[in-house]
Amino acid sequence: MKRNGIFFWIGATLFLAAALLMTQVIGNQYPFFACYVILQFIVLAVAWSILGGYAGYVNFGTSAFFGMGVYTAVFLLKAFDAPLAAQIAAAAAVGALMGFALGLLTLRMQGIFFSIATIAATIVIETSITNWRYVGGSAGIQLQRPMVTEPFNNYVQMLFFIQALLVVLAVAISRYIQNSWIGRGLQAIKDDELAAECTGVPTLRLKLLACVISGALMCAAGAPAAMYLQYADPSSAFNLNYSVSVLAMSLIGGTAHWAGPVVGAILLGATQQLLTVTISSEVNVLVLGVMLVLFVVAAPEGIIGLIRRVLRNRSEGKE
Repeated sequence: MKRNGIFFWIGATLFLAAALLMTQVIGNQYPFFACYVILQFIVLAVAWSILGGYAGYVNFGTSAFFGMGVYTAVFLLKAFDAPLAAQIAAAAAVGALMGFALGLLTLRMQGIFFSIATIAATIVIETSITNWRYVGGSAGIQLQRPMVTEPFNNYVQMLFFIQALLVVLAVAISRYIQNSWIGRGLQAIKDDELAAECTGVPTLRLKLLACVISGALMCAAGAPAAMYLQYADPSSAFNLNYSVSVLAMSLIGGTAHWAGPVVGAILLGATQQLLTVTISSEVNVLVLGVMLVLFVVAAPEGIIGLIRRVLRNRSEGKE
């Protein structure tokens, strides 16, 4: 386990070094625009999987947390001209508080009732932001990027690297949870919550913790999006497509392992970016649905589960 941890941090360091090197050698901005979106989906998918994958509570409120991250950044920028680092930190704190509050209200529900409650929360929060004129209301708000700092040549490159840092943070947290007593407790909740509670597992406390961590990461992922687009409006920030896409990415990659959402987000995110450039963005919804159906039918445990099954069958065949 310790050796795996060393390999993980070596890989994370190499990943960040490669991301920084890209910003120094690639002059075209489009790769950074596209890769930023993929990295953003990795953070969202990993964060979703902490509650939806490990504990089995299917959350359709991703867009609520993402949108709150966007508008936390917008508010801080307009009110205090806060730097991006402060916007992300504040968004994570707001997401944690929001996750705790939402968890207290909804986590005693189970199954479809919990999922419906998260959708309702998204609608309530979006309606509130739509009627808040200070941050633009329904018309949205235009934002001006500040001067970029060294060693980056433009703001998009800096946002790309910051999102890469958030990816490493999210994956590290998810990996720690999976390998700790928290992950074992969440897995027990997923298998049989009543039995877990009867054996002394603090089910509500663990679910609240998962909701807080998941919410903080989702809001943090949303904070840079305001400057990425230089514009924010409620219909885009709280778009339900975020919830559906992140759910699909996690299921396609596999929710039982921390690497599953990463694989699913890279595969589906890269496919969506490619289709947007070559055909149209409307085709993304069709591809999303087809891929989700195929994987649910052919590989219900996702890509990671499929690979594990193949390796297990191969090892059994050798014996």
